[in-house]
Amino acid sequence: MTQFTSQQINYRVATFLSALERTGNRLPHPTLLFFYLCLLILLLSKLFAWFDLSALHPLNGKTIVAVDLISREGLHKILSQTVSNFTQFAPLGTVLVAMLGIGIAEQSGLLQTLLRVIVLKTSKRLVTFSVVFAGVLSSLAADSGYVALIPLSAAVFLAAGKHPIAGIAAAFAGVSGGFSANLMIGPLDAILAGISTEAVHLVNPNYEVTATGNYYFIVVSTFLIALLGTWVTEKLVIPYLGEYKAETDNKIDLQQQLNDQEKRGLLYCGLFTIIFVACICVMLIPENGLLRNSMSGSISNSPFIKGIVVIISLYFALAGLCYGHGANTLQNKNAVIHSMEKTMETMASYLVLMFFAAQFVNYFSWTQLGLISAIQGSELLKTANVGPISLIFIFTMLAASLNLLIGSASAKWAIMAPVFVPMLYLLGISPEATQIAFRIGDSCTNIITPLMPYFGLVIAFVQRYNKQAGMGTMIATMLPYSICFFIGWSLLLIIWITLDLPLGPGATLFIQTH
Repeated sequence: MTQFTSQQINYRVATFLSALERTGNRLPHPTLLFFYLCLLILLLSKLFAWFDLSALHPLNGKTIVAVDLISREGLHKILSQTVSNFTQFAPLGTVLVAMLGIGIAEQSGLLQTLLRVIVLKTSKRLVTFSVVFAGVLSSLAADSGYVALIPLSAAVFLAAGKHPIAGIAAAFAGVSGGFSANLMIGPLDAILAGISTEAVHLVNPNYEVTATGNYYFIVVSTFLIALLGTWVTEKLVIPYLGEYKAETDNKIDLQQQLNDQEKRGLLYCGLFTIIFVACICVMLIPENGLLRNSMSGSISNSPFIKGIVVIISLYFALAGLCYGHGANTLQNKNAVIHSMEKTMETMASYLVLMFFAAQFVNYFSWTQLGLISAIQGSELLKTANVGPISLIFIFTMLAASLNLLIGSASAKWAIMAPVFVPMLYLLGISPEATQIAFRIGDSCTNIITPLMPYFGLVIAFVQRYNKQAGMGTMIATMLPYSICFFIGWSLLLIIWITLDLPLGPGATLFIQTH
């Protein structure tokens, strides 16, 4: 690639980004967006009720009519159920419970130490793979991937004789581009599953989407993203960036060892993990296991699946305690309480957002507009005779496009799920399949949108090694990852659909609605 061609690409990308940024900046804060959407739904309920908008329910044959919320009955419902809308909103409790345990693990230093081990204890030939892989796993550690792993990866690449900005790009691709992949269930799974459950209840009040609904797919996706990210870094990004020339030597020792306290902490944590997993297996593997369904003996609809968020939170809390005791990072019981409190402090903006999101979701449900649009939309798609693969692919493209304008995954899904989950459900596509299609589109464009909260931080890291770097440089570097992830992930989903593989325990791709 010539210098002229690189400049031309940067110019075109920067021009496109500038227009996109101006458009995106016109959007309000996600919380304000939900507030405005609540007002819009109220107005639309009045309008469509006045026009007698209705649809025939395909499952029970009942006529569904638009409900006016700007009325005496609507006002009474809003006033009496605002609090319960918030407290009973599915994504709220599960996420807060999960973050209590993860908060202890994070504040004890366990998660950050594990990231260091993955990156620093890998041979030079596997440095790129380990960085992307660690980035994907870091979504469990909240902001740790952005704050700790990305700058650390630049130093590791520099020590390995590679361009440090390529290290930043590889880590950023894993942390943000691979946000919907992991080997473990995390808060995002609980958030999306809760919203999906609320959405599918518009057409089937007995259907429940669990946090493990996409688990098999995201596990395979973890290795796919790590391999794709490695290939893009080695074959496209490093050659594109060229040789790095630094004024000073900033290299670090790749053989840097953990101190004795950190080693002891990891030893305690490892022993606890073996005991914890053994206990889970004892309660889950036998046919009459304590964590199986007491009536059917199955795992798919068992307390283990329904309580997976609590189990994960408990594991991280106890693992964090073991590490903190061994590494002496949690000095006393008060430090443990403080770690949970500190984590809850970081959830303040999430709580405010969820309050308005909960009102919007419930208003939308009360008006019946989501159900009516789902019925009419499904009928339109039926007449269009679009196959399931094409339908899911179109929806994935839509999610990827909207992600360029709305940064929060939970905010987008709270808007899209009430319409698309019921719509595709009526066409025989499971909520879990719709959810994973959304997650693919959402993750792939995270790394090329300036509306992503950490985009500016990543640019700041890049400018440590190239003071002239700007958004155009960042987008030009990350665009190959975004394109490759979207193509590769979409092909994986097509293969999954073709083979009709389960997305998670008890979660199929297609369902029978008649």
